Amino acid sequence: MMLTLSPRFTGKLPDDLPQGLTTLYQQSPTLTRLLLARGVTSIDDLDYSLSSLLAADGLRDIDPAVQLLNDAIQQQQRILIVGDFDCDGATSTALMMRVLTKMGAQVDFVVPDRFKYGYGLTPEIVQLGIDEYSPDLIVTVDNGISSHAGVDKANEHGIKVIITDHHLTTKATPAAAAVVNPNQLDCQFASKALVGVGVAFYLLGRLSKYRREQGLKSVQVSRYLDLVALGTIADVGVLDHNNRTLVSHGLAAIRQGRCCAGILALLELAGRDYQKVGVQDFGFVLGPRINAAGRMDNMRIGIECLLTDNPEKAKQLAFELDKLNKERRFVEGGMREQADAILVQLHAQQEQPKASLTAEVVKEDEVTDTVSKQAQSRSLVLYQDDWHQGVIGILAGRLKESHYRPAIIFAPADINKLGDEDAIKGSARSIPGIHIRDAIEHIAQNQSELITHFGGHAMAAGLTIQKRHFEAFNQAFEALMQQQDASIFEEERFTDGPLMAQDFSLHFVDALINHHIWGQGFVPPQFDGLFSVQSFRVLKDKHLKLSLAYPGVMYPIDAIWFNYDVDKWDYRASEVHILFELDINEWNGNQSIQLMVKDLAVTVLT
Repeated sequence: MMLTLSPRFTGKLPDDLPQGLTTLYQQSPTLTRLLLARGVTSIDDLDYSLSSLLAADGLRDIDPAVQLLNDAIQQQQRILIVGDFDCDGATSTALMMRVLTKMGAQVDFVVPDRFKYGYGLTPEIVQLGIDEYSPDLIVTVDNGISSHAGVDKANEHGIKVIITDHHLTTKATPAAAAVVNPNQLDCQFASKALVGVGVAFYLLGRLSKYRREQGLKSVQVSRYLDLVALGTIADVGVLDHNNRTLVSHGLAAIRQGRCCAGILALLELAGRDYQKVGVQDFGFVLGPRINAAGRMDNMRIGIECLLTDNPEKAKQLAFELDKLNKERRFVEGGMREQADAILVQLHAQQEQPKASLTAEVVKEDEVTDTVSKQAQSRSLVLYQDDWHQGVIGILAGRLKESHYRPAIIFAPADINKLGDEDAIKGSARSIPGIHIRDAIEHIAQNQSELITHFGGHAMAAGLTIQKRHFEAFNQAFEALMQQQDASIFEEERFTDGPLMAQDFSLHFVDALINHHIWGQGFVPPQFDGLFSVQSFRVLKDKHLKLSLAYPGVMYPIDAIWFNYDVDKWDYRASEVHILFELDINEWNGNQSIQLMVKDLAVTVLT
């Protein structure tokens, strides 16, 4: 048997490769093929020097924002940073605080508690800022592009506002003194992939240059690229050349120990060697622990962890974040079990003749979960009265991955914030081909009564609706998905093809893992190949460990599939066709190549 896979690179290698790529091809034909498949056409695309970064000039309003910040510093005006409650918002806030403080600014920060104030620069947050900080200037990070009411309230009190954000908008910007956002209307900045911390980095870098030219106290903002790299990966920023450059320098800084004490403490707590940290550690080790503060408590803990220079305090805060992350995982596990049970029941109902389009699942405590689900449905939209608002985004992502459908998960909103007992908040995650924010906006434009607030990106969004409109929203969203091309909802698995025998070397795998930046928009390589099975073991009743042989390779190759359904394994397997990623396994000081299996098909020779 063979897996059904789509090749990521279908063309022939050009005969006239640019000089730099010709040299690379002579060193590694496979690596050259990988890079061509990801749009690299010149050796300049692999130049990650800071001088290769796009100039800040294209960012609309960046110079007015610089002037406002500089005047505030020089006049010792009070600056208030208004952040967001995710890792991008935390790193953005920490970056602003660190740089402005070193420039001599009078600066404080506030992060909206998602359970009390919701997202963005709301009028309530402006009032909180007035009551506690009396700011002269408010600077938003990773939010604000839709905060018209909040900006208006600040203006009424004579407070100037600078918005720094990266979220999409199709509407006019708020009446702020300056708006720096590559995705706002009429912004000519060449990269639209900057996340919030990337926008903050550009603004502070421009401010630092201006102050240096004026003979004023300045800061080398690039020394904080550890924060920029962390926020970019944790927010799943598209890794175009500009973002890969930012991440590569931040990654190098951490590996050399030139990073904030909080990052080192979090890595140590997770048992990771900072000298060997990789991009995946941003997304799976650091990001979740910082995000847990905003999901389960208050993001101030996460920001303080990124701000402290005291190693002992950093360890204490890292411990608190780790504890919150464990709590988050426990809550998420319970919600996932409930969601799976709902979907199983819906599937059973769909098998019955004339199944209703709506299913109501009643628990023992008589709390009703309402889920709209059509036969051959193309979306997953769920709500339950006791689901945790801080975890719905993770659950949506998990369901999107396992079912390959856009998923929107709702939980009760905070009544004190919205003043509406019927309000529920949703978090959406999407699949390639479905722009989730635009889909929600389409419904808002055509059925405006269904959606109170919304915002987000192509792959992730948030919204608030009223519970009584849940079923109508469900039906509207599913109807919109039914209008899309059916092929969008058929998951296509890609391969970068087979490896050459010489690629099964520590040298090649090390170069692949540690010398290139892979992630969203510059996807990690996956290969496939036909291997002979030498032996197999089942570890801890759930992990499949294989010893394989490959033509031209003179030694056995280890492969492992974590959390494999071992009941599916055929012990008579003589060959396997596997889809895999490359990794280096370290054990007792020794290194060896290990294939991380993503899928396999078994052949039994008789």
